[in-house]
Amino acid sequence: MSTDSPRTGGRGSREELLARVVEESRRHYAGHSLFNQALAGRVGLHPTDLQCVALLDLEPGPVGTGDVARLTGLTSGSATRLVDRLVRAGVVERLADPGDRRRSLVALAPDARARLGEAWEAPGRAFGAVLEGYTDAELAVIADFMRRAAEAGRAQAERLRSGD
Repeated sequence: MSTDSPRTGGRGSREELLARVVEESRRHYAGHSLFNQALAGRVGLHPTDLQCVALLDLEPGPVGTGDVARLTGLTSGSATRLVDRLVRAGVVERLADPGDRRRSLVALAPDARARLGEAWEAPGRAFGAVLEGYTDAELAVIADFMRRAAEAGRAQAERLRSGD
């Protein structure tokens, strides 16, 4: 009689599967860090700056520097210096806030969006090819896991920064 439970799909014990997921997650995060460094080097940015650009790209519109601090986990002073670097690099632009003349907003520069999109073409195809082998139901589980893991990662980063 098999010791596999229906919850493991016949692939070993739940404990073994959890250990495998943790191990593969560590490999994924390390691989993503290496990829991020290589892509940042290709487009002439620091890896942290590229992550900020990726987060800005996910926002529905321009954001304030305080939002950049929140998105990146940086202090407001560090976020301002980051935005200054990105403006000098021509990757973002400062826009007047239509609701508050004292405040400026930050948005990706249109030509930077095109340049970064071009750099993402080949990696995007490669990552897309990996996903092609999954069913819609499996993709839904993968998307849910990634969302939850990102939330946990943000919460743990905040915990670590706060000294808890």
